[in-house]
Amino acid sequence: MSEPKRLHPAAVIFSVIRILKNLIYVISAGVIAAFGQDMFIYVALGLFVLIVLLIGISIVEWARFRYYIYDDELRIEQGVFIRKHRYISKHRIQSIDLTQGVIHRMLKLTKVKIETAGSGTETEASLSAVTFAEGQAIRDELKSRAHVESSDDEAEEPDYPQEQITLGRLIIAGSTSGSVGVILGLLAVGFSELERFIPEAAYDQAMTWMVSSAVEVLIFLALVMFILLWVLGILGTIIKYGRFQITRYDTELFMTRGLLEKKQMTVPLKRIQAIGFKETPIRQPFGFGTLYVEIAGGGLEGENVNARTFLFPIIKQDEVATFLQKMLPEYQAFPTAFERVPKRTIYYYGFRTVFFPVIALIAILIWLPFVWYVPVVLIVLALGLAWLRRQTAGYAMDDQHLTLTYREFSKDTVMMKHNRVQAFEKRQSILHRKHGLATVKASLLNHFAGRHVILREVNEADADRMADWYSLRQEHAHD
Repeated sequence: MSEPKRLHPAAVIFSVIRILKNLIYVISAGVIAAFGQDMFIYVALGLFVLIVLLIGISIVEWARFRYYIYDDELRIEQGVFIRKHRYISKHRIQSIDLTQGVIHRMLKLTKVKIETAGSGTETEASLSAVTFAEGQAIRDELKSRAHVESSDDEAEEPDYPQEQITLGRLIIAGSTSGSVGVILGLLAVGFSELERFIPEAAYDQAMTWMVSSAVEVLIFLALVMFILLWVLGILGTIIKYGRFQITRYDTELFMTRGLLEKKQMTVPLKRIQAIGFKETPIRQPFGFGTLYVEIAGGGLEGENVNARTFLFPIIKQDEVATFLQKMLPEYQAFPTAFERVPKRTIYYYGFRTVFFPVIALIAILIWLPFVWYVPVVLIVLALGLAWLRRQTAGYAMDDQHLTLTYREFSKDTVMMKHNRVQAFEKRQSILHRKHGLATVKASLLNHFAGRHVILREVNEADADRMADWYSLRQEHAHD
């Protein structure tokens, strides 16, 4: 691999698609505004010229791009007018991810994404199109995981622990994902844009039929639409997480997923800052949740800076301990019993949750008194949420771990190792001091942005215990 190589010619296609994707809103707005107008031909011609220019620029960039591995470094040369030379030491590389979109899989290609400890929110290096065999060879070479052959026979591959997700679990995940609302919103936006292209006569006839139809027919149509969206949500989950598999190696976790777009991702164990188990209101009654990890450094493909990395898309609560013992024994002490916040804190939780609904009720009673029942219903729901929040809030602690459980809307349980907590804060208001309470906040690294895990209104003595736990960690760190 010491000889400079070009990317696969298909990289030109991916470059054009990437640029057009960034311009899609501007292009769409121009096309829609000009549709049916005399200037539409000029917009279409301009779009054609733009695509030709993008193809030309992408071909030149592809021709000027070189990569090779030399002396334990990945070296990249790129640039048309200004040449850039990048040298990435294999010892700085944290993870190497292989991603295959639909076009990649058709052409037996892959995208190689390389992250280092200093990547921040940007990818350190990306090879947009190489053959899949080449991508695997690059990963093995940079991660020093190539198979070594002896003179007699091949060394046997160790039996690394693995876990896969079943189709049944994927169906449950899709059924309870809450993606119905997202799909409904996208359809609403799409229909609002499509409406202008529907002939006015046809639109009027359809609306007249719907208004004159019986209530039963409209309910039936709404039910059919809901079932359709629900099925689409399930299919979307299956496509995204199909063939999900996680493997534990000596120093990292390796995950693959996706039916259409296949992704392979590595998570170095030393980057894991915390482990969490999130239960949505739909999944919690059935004992299901999502197991995830917080990672320090580097961004994930297609996700925002605060995104979490799934260890397993959906898992039963009583299976978490067994899963962690097999795949991540460093966190196998994940607790199931917690010290809850005092009962008297219900007033704090209730006030915070119903404050805005009460303000809304007052405003509506002044200006729109005939819809007074709307904020009243919201207040009742808010009181129920406040009760759930207080029932959920709690903590568990041992010599090596601090686990906080709390609820905003979904229940979230976060387990932090002793040496991963970056800062610990204890806060008290005047009322807190009067009632012997305090709010605690533990800070973690998360893609260089940070995440704060907050537990509100614990007993002051418990907050002091957690502060002492953190202080002892600090003392040991300086010994």
